[in-house]
Amino acid sequence: MDSGLLVLRLVVGLLIAGHGVQKVSYRLGGNGLAGGTEEFRRDGFRGGRLTALAAGGSQIGAGLFLAAGLLTPLAAMAAMGVMTVAGTVKRHKGLWVQNDGYEYPLVLVTAAAALALTGPGHWSLDHLLGEASWPLWTSLAALVIGPGSGLATRFVLHQAPGAGHTTNGRTRHAQAAD
Repeated sequence: MDSGLLVLRLVVGLLIAGHGVQKVSYRLGGNGLAGGTEEFRRDGFRGGRLTALAAGGSQIGAGLFLAAGLLTPLAAMAAMGVMTVAGTVKRHKGLWVQNDGYEYPLVLVTAAAALALTGPGHWSLDHLLGEASWPLWTSLAALVIGPGSGLATRFVLHQAPGAGHTTNGRTRHAQAAD
């Protein structure tokens, strides 16, 4: 069981972290911070660079903590939050990834939820630090707060269509990036 949890943590955690690296840099095929900022604008988010940095940083941190099995319920909560936001962006395209749907974010949210519920296993930093088995309430809180925070983030940062109107020749999107 511990080897299975290790494989799951490493694959899911490093994929989420890699996704964050792509948002803020040119590494791993990313388009740099400017590209990450533009991606959020296209997806209807306000906040410019700050939004891209917060999302990328959250993905990097959550992914690395999950991979290491460190503070696993909190890492899973953060991973579920950022991947819930990704799922809301793709929701209108349907489930399947071949149509750019939300299948992949859903799989990552589900894997993070499974890690929050099972714990990181013995081959983890949590175990090394004496927290191999977190109390059930922390896992349940992560399952509610993670996706809930993602939905709240989407609600707070989403702009109505056409909200990027121009002022003095610049869109509010461009002004927000400054």
